[in-house]
Amino acid sequence: MLHLLNLLAAISLLVWGTHIVRTGVLRVFGEDLRQVLSKSFRNRFTALLAGMGVTSLVQSSTATCLIVASFVGKGLVATGAALAVMLGADIGSSLMVVVFSFDLSWLSPLLILVGVVMFITRQNSGGGQIGRVLIGLGLITLALQLIVGATRPLTESPAVRALLVALPNEVMLDIVVGTLLTVLSYSSLAMVLLIATLAATGLVPATVALGLVLGANLGSGLLAMIATANASPQIRRLPLGNFLFKAVGALIAIPLLPQVHVLLQEWVPEVHQQIVVFHLGFNLALALLFIGLTGVVARGVDRLLPPPALGGGTERPRHLDPSALATPSLAISCAAREALHQADVVETMLRGILPVMRNNDLALAEHLRRMDDTVDELYSAIKFYLTQISREALSEREGRRWTDIVSFTINMEQIGDIIERVLQDIEDKKIRKNRSFSDAGMAEICHLHERLMSNLRLGMSVFLDGHVRDAQKLLEEKARFRDLEHEYAGSHIARLRDNTAQSIETSSLHLDLISDLKRINSHLCSIAYPILESAGALASTRLRHSRLAAMSPDE
Repeated sequence: MLHLLNLLAAISLLVWGTHIVRTGVLRVFGEDLRQVLSKSFRNRFTALLAGMGVTSLVQSSTATCLIVASFVGKGLVATGAALAVMLGADIGSSLMVVVFSFDLSWLSPLLILVGVVMFITRQNSGGGQIGRVLIGLGLITLALQLIVGATRPLTESPAVRALLVALPNEVMLDIVVGTLLTVLSYSSLAMVLLIATLAATGLVPATVALGLVLGANLGSGLLAMIATANASPQIRRLPLGNFLFKAVGALIAIPLLPQVHVLLQEWVPEVHQQIVVFHLGFNLALALLFIGLTGVVARGVDRLLPPPALGGGTERPRHLDPSALATPSLAISCAAREALHQADVVETMLRGILPVMRNNDLALAEHLRRMDDTVDELYSAIKFYLTQISREALSEREGRRWTDIVSFTINMEQIGDIIERVLQDIEDKKIRKNRSFSDAGMAEICHLHERLMSNLRLGMSVFLDGHVRDAQKLLEEKARFRDLEHEYAGSHIARLRDNTAQSIETSSLHLDLISDLKRINSHLCSIAYPILESAGALASTRLRHSRLAAMSPDE
């Protein structure tokens, strides 16, 4: 029982090591990896090479598949070019299996030692994240050694040997088991390394190990399909096409396994290396066989998964791709796009205030107030989506972006609430009582509304691009808007002194309205604070020191 527990612990350490490497690499190179992939789609061969290189770094063809699938879903790349990337990604994953198959026992303590020192001393920098990657690589090599040690007593057990002899020699069963184990471990790399180690120790016959490797390849394709199960049809095309490649390749390989086993025994002396070479050869064969058929398969999956018809539900979340959660840098981009979608809804509500006032349009007012429910739903969806993103895999800059998105969506949600109350007040205090603003009062409200619309668009630009100059300009609008509110409130009081009838009737609504517009503007200006704070452009206090110095202690 103890030996079995040690084996399970070593397997868990192997899977955890691959996870640490993957998240560490994505944290350091996340945006760069996306740029490499996005620029590699000129032809299928450069796409294949890009997929190979990126997956060698990330050590997960599934992660590469999710990144590229998002490009397909956004229409940035054709499905055929994306399938070529995935053929290269599978080769890259196989190459990493080859690297880890060598005796790296001397390297494990060195990697862990150097990685821990770098991570502790430079935790919040890029060097610290590279240390994290080194720790993961060291854990992988250590886990392989532990697996060998834990399986040795099991292979010597008479009961285990009798059980293995009694197992049926069914390739399809081996493939199914390999597929299930890979899905459960969420790492085909870890599973192939485990299969090779078990075969080398004699716990699993070589013929069974070859079937398990085919299953591991199918499992990696199935993982991407599971991860994108709830995504749009465009995003699901790439995982489906990649799985079809693997499934057809496995069907072709099954009748050839006996001959392949004989050839491996002749050319490769060690059982461990036989399994690793078979895995690499299988993925190389897939690339050679299907690189010329990517266009044909792409057209097939495009027809099988057509885009949804345009229609209702346009105000529901559009960009929160669940498959992107495995790639945090990509998920941050999805959340940012959805935040801008939320801001678009708020802009529609804000723009509709003037037509409601001018035309006394109760139907439009009700429609705009209902849109606040959409703003609230989008806020909840974005917030939940962001909580699902692994903060461990975010770089310092991406962590700040995570915070910026949360702050932006909170401000948009609060603006939506204010607009809803403004519309309700206009209905109750103006439209239903058949009152109207004076010409001067209406002109003041229109002027504030015009500046507010301009500031909303500027705030969206600041959120999108993060330009410090635009953020400073937005913050300056806060003081200007406050001065306008004071000026227009004073003008309204003057009209009351002149006994202007319209001003007297709408006095309460007028003062509340310009106050609410100022509150909306304050929320918009809050978008600038994170940008200016990151750039070091904010003072520790907003008090005017020159004014404080001029004041006497008694003041």
